[in-house]
Amino acid sequence: MKPNYTRRNFLAAGLALPAAGLRTSTDLSFPLAVGQAKPEPAKLAYHTLGKTGLKVTTVGFGCMITSDASVIERAADLGINYFDTARVYQGGNNERMVGAALKRKRQEIILSSKTPAANKQDALAHLETSLRELGTDHLDIWYLHGKDNAGAVTDELLEAQRIAKQQGKIRFAGVSTHAPKEIIPAMISKGAVDVVLANYNFTMDPGVAAAIEQGNKAGLGIVAMKVMAGGFRRRPSSPSGPPSQLQRNGAMLAALKWVLKDPNVDTTIPSMTDMDQLEENLRAMSEPYGAVEEKLLARQLEYITPLYCRMCGECTGSCAKALPVAEILRHLAYAEGYGQFALGREEFLKLGPEVAAVRCADCERCSVQCPYGVQVAARLRRAQELFA
Repeated sequence: MKPNYTRRNFLAAGLALPAAGLRTSTDLSFPLAVGQAKPEPAKLAYHTLGKTGLKVTTVGFGCMITSDASVIERAADLGINYFDTARVYQGGNNERMVGAALKRKRQEIILSSKTPAANKQDALAHLETSLRELGTDHLDIWYLHGKDNAGAVTDELLEAQRIAKQQGKIRFAGVSTHAPKEIIPAMISKGAVDVVLANYNFTMDPGVAAAIEQGNKAGLGIVAMKVMAGGFRRRPSSPSGPPSQLQRNGAMLAALKWVLKDPNVDTTIPSMTDMDQLEENLRAMSEPYGAVEEKLLARQLEYITPLYCRMCGECTGSCAKALPVAEILRHLAYAEGYGQFALGREEFLKLGPEVAAVRCADCERCSVQCPYGVQVAARLRRAQELFA
């Protein structure tokens, strides 16, 4: 059955989520620019990551698109203690940069990385490389990366994680996924992993929140990614409007607050590329989510509805030319939402020459109809124009 996800349902779902539980906090303050008014001190909030016992700041740091090591260092100095990278980010260079940035803080922070490997031998080889590049003798969490169906989490890969634990090279095992409604119940059933890293944001149907609650109650640590729903920022209403309006219209902060108010989420890994984003995201731990944020996200939802793929899986197998629609749209969001054209093109080209050769303009009518209103044909054509 197709989801019925209207603006009214979206608002109702947002209001229905219970407020987050009590969290310990620590005051922070930022250095002021000349003439800048003194802001309210930021506070750190913490949750315990499932049954791991790890105490994590509810805003962590997703390092995938960060190229400035000083932003990572500053985040650690300010008290953010969860940092996430992966073997494949930036061609392997991301792990090296993250390791150097966090070297002096390694004993104070929680560090995770991921392997996209499909077999035990490759996974364990990736782990050795990750440890070397990060300059550490262990990972706190090691994820099997991008597992969007339960069958992809094989016994062989779970055995690799068990071996790594026995050798003391990882403390906890995890799975990252864009399909939490399938993967979380499967991981509960297997009982082999400690943490699930899942996409979760204000655009998604209530079934995702229900799966996350199920995982939390079963003792899984829950880490939320893609919390900015593609990172799309609305343009200033006037061409002469200030550039800052594009970056700081409040929607991104509101989106992060929306996730943080769910007590079943232990931490989040928003991407941060500069000090302004770091400062804004820190505010989400101490500022409430309320009517202002509801209005901002309602407007944002209207703006991104034709643009943003929620990775719901409804379109799987429906393209007449067998295109992996959701993956292509995710890579397009890297370029247009997060401003990472090179990453978007790199990931698109990994889909293979047969995908890059397709031109949606050759079809008289698109066979894919998104239940959420994404203009699939137009978005695919845009990806082909940019990347192919």
